[in-house]
Amino acid sequence: MRLAEKVILVTGSTTGIGRAIAARCAEEGARVVVHGRDRKRGQQVVRSLGDRAVLAIEDLADPEAPGQLVEAALAAFGRPDGLVNNAAFVVRSDLDSTDAALFDRVIATNLRAPMLLIQAALAHLEAAGGSVLNIGSLNAYSGESNLLAYSVSKGGLMTLSRHLASVLYERHKVRLNHFNVGWVLTENEYRYKIEDGLAPDWPERVPAEHIPSGRMTQPEEVAAAAAYWLSDESRPFNGIVIDLTQFPFLGRIVTRDF
Repeated sequence: MRLAEKVILVTGSTTGIGRAIAARCAEEGARVVVHGRDRKRGQQVVRSLGDRAVLAIEDLADPEAPGQLVEAALAAFGRPDGLVNNAAFVVRSDLDSTDAALFDRVIATNLRAPMLLIQAALAHLEAAGGSVLNIGSLNAYSGESNLLAYSVSKGGLMTLSRHLASVLYERHKVRLNHFNVGWVLTENEYRYKIEDGLAPDWPERVPAEHIPSGRMTQPEEVAAAAAYWLSDESRPFNGIVIDLTQFPFLGRIVTRDF
């Protein structure tokens, strides 16, 4: 098992990609700190993982939350070996609708919290020879027209990953890698698209240029990649930004039948 007896803290792991990563880490032998804001949903996730998981309920917009999450990992399992910064506040917004309060909350959750979590966990990760995986988005490169604040936060997260990876491994032997995840069929994404006005069967109607494989990417497929990058198998690689998409995002050539 790739993560035997490691302790992995996964933020935003009561649903979607984070939940899939927590489950895969447990399958790979890790003990997992499950994090979210919905206690009932979190308890269901922890029960599904058995005695290898504990639940921590924190709002990452609170600057005290990152330190409290690290303390939860220490209290439950004695250390963190790995940190997955997956939690994100996904909200529709454009230039007209993004006020200061909304922008600040998105940045606090999606960008400040990962930095503070790394800061709080660093000494423990160094002692364990651990690693960090930041879960970003393809929106980091420019973003969709109705995801202004979210896209800016993910651009910042990618820069944070590259910046810290340059110094953490050399100084502390802590690796940091980053995923820019493309379109994934999570329960939240399904709901967002329904709220945007799409039909209930929209996943079956996605144009082929968005899903060359013929189907949307599943959270479990992102989780499988996460397990490798959290494991010692991926040493010595560090500072890698991976676009997890079904097509090359930069310099893409779309081929169509005419």
